[in-house]
Amino acid sequence: MAYYHLGELVHHQAQKYKNRTSLKFLLSDGRWTQMSWEEFSEKIMKTAQAMAELQIKPEDNVGVYSQNMAKYLITDFAAYANRAVMAPMYATSSPSQVEYIVNDARLKVIFVGEQFQYNNAYKVQQESPVLKKIIVFDRNVVLKPEDKTSIYFDDFITTGDNSESLALVNARLRQLKGSDLATIIYTSGTTGEPKGVMLTHDNYIQAFKIHDARLTQCSEKDVSMCFLPLTHIFEKAWTYYCLHKGILVAVNRDPTQIQQTLRQIRPTLMSNVPRFWEKVYDGIQQKIETSSGALKWLFEDSVRTGRKHNLVYKNQGKRAPFGVALKFFLYKLTIFYLIKKVVGIDRGNFFPVAGAPLSDKINEFMQSIDVHLIYGYGLSETTATVSCFLEKGFTIGTVGKVMPEVEVKIGTNDEILVKGKTVMKGYYKKPVETAAVFTEDGFFRTGDAGRLTGNNEIILTERIKDLYKTSNGKYIAPQMIETRMTEDKFIDQIAVIGDERKFVSALIVPDFGHLKQYALEHQIPCGSNEELVENKEIHDYMFGRIELLQAQFTSYEKIKKITLLPHPFTMESGELTNTLKLRRKIVLQRYAAEIEKMYAE
Repeated sequence: MAYYHLGELVHHQAQKYKNRTSLKFLLSDGRWTQMSWEEFSEKIMKTAQAMAELQIKPEDNVGVYSQNMAKYLITDFAAYANRAVMAPMYATSSPSQVEYIVNDARLKVIFVGEQFQYNNAYKVQQESPVLKKIIVFDRNVVLKPEDKTSIYFDDFITTGDNSESLALVNARLRQLKGSDLATIIYTSGTTGEPKGVMLTHDNYIQAFKIHDARLTQCSEKDVSMCFLPLTHIFEKAWTYYCLHKGILVAVNRDPTQIQQTLRQIRPTLMSNVPRFWEKVYDGIQQKIETSSGALKWLFEDSVRTGRKHNLVYKNQGKRAPFGVALKFFLYKLTIFYLIKKVVGIDRGNFFPVAGAPLSDKINEFMQSIDVHLIYGYGLSETTATVSCFLEKGFTIGTVGKVMPEVEVKIGTNDEILVKGKTVMKGYYKKPVETAAVFTEDGFFRTGDAGRLTGNNEIILTERIKDLYKTSNGKYIAPQMIETRMTEDKFIDQIAVIGDERKFVSALIVPDFGHLKQYALEHQIPCGSNEELVENKEIHDYMFGRIELLQAQFTSYEKIKKITLLPHPFTMESGELTNTLKLRRKIVLQRYAAEIEKMYAE
């Protein structure tokens, strides 16, 4: 199979597929429309010419701050045609986060999605000496009256419609190199300062090659739903891979509408994080639990049958006994089909899932009802996939078999070390940090602990790096949040919770001196610390202060629930180190009951 630099990929596909549909996407009136490969290629060229006219040069960094849109993908590939580098930002990013990336990557131009992104980007532009121009995807965005530099995307792409810009882009297309930097993907650090992961076109091309070797069950006949943010390496690499395979990509713009769009498109493929499947599982379980006796038995028997057929026999390369095979066939046409049709995955081929730990129980259940999850493990620094399930022969409890041409070994403290052509070039403008994450023999230190099985499958055991990852796949830097919270005089100590959880919560030790004074002024009983922390009025007041402190955080970083503790963390109790740092493992164990209460449905 041919492998192309991202700058020329779509153009080659347009020659092959011509009028065949490449993308489906929603219009502002809620109707789905489609774009052929030829039209996709033409729009990329027009955008590339406009970029050249705007003096975007090879190796220049270009920002995109938007939810998923067809125009997002057009912008990406137009930049690659100019040998420019894309620096994506999450659509939910706060102005301070946008400002950091703008200044760090020296972004002169940012493409933004909707009103929220435009407003934040324009605010950054007013204070940044770097950002010069904002290009707006959504025509419904209302520009500031005083804004004389921003332009709508549809107007922007007409600005390069001349022979000079066309010649310049064509010249650059002939100079494409695999070593060209393609993307700088910023990840959160433990101090809150992001690091820009530099991925080259060779990194992406190698990712295509190893996925072709592993995912032999997908083809150009598939339809993929682009649901996760394209800023996320999982979705970005997966969507690029689908385009490489000639797979139709349906772009979901609004994450809250995914249930509706799934039923409308009925994709055969969709990459997702475990949280999505947790919700699907919870919905199915609720339906089973509320069913009548006979129907409930039927549901449960179908799952038992599916487990035998898919996991005990099929996954092990064995033929199921006739009775099991017959029952499974009947359940597949009835109960399983109806369940999947309600979700919108009745045409499903398989569904890659990664970004956070997936419960073995949920994984096994979904496999049993004939929803084929390809569970895997990867990082931004490894162009996503390090390991994933085989079509057959996978092991529940692992994150799959190491990908072809990727080398994994276990280092000190059981750290997973990775080497291969998908590993990043380094962190942008951070040579010290880059050197620190590579071993002397060139292996990348993942910061995750685990072990390898005899079949070269990875079992993750714990997270070494001091980062939380919610079950939605978002990285959270707890120290950054804690530092911000303790700026408030009413907060003495705080322990942020969130690893593998649906949302961020916190255990808080108030400054009882200030809190008792507040209680006296408002005639709130304060005979003891215990009495204070159990008072609802006190709880609401403290949470209100936290809300103000986290105004600049993205939604997934915000603390959603708190528990006030009557006594401080101490060295004597083992909750603090000698240097007064939080021993998170001890705190999690000691306050397990309080933590679980915050996450009780």
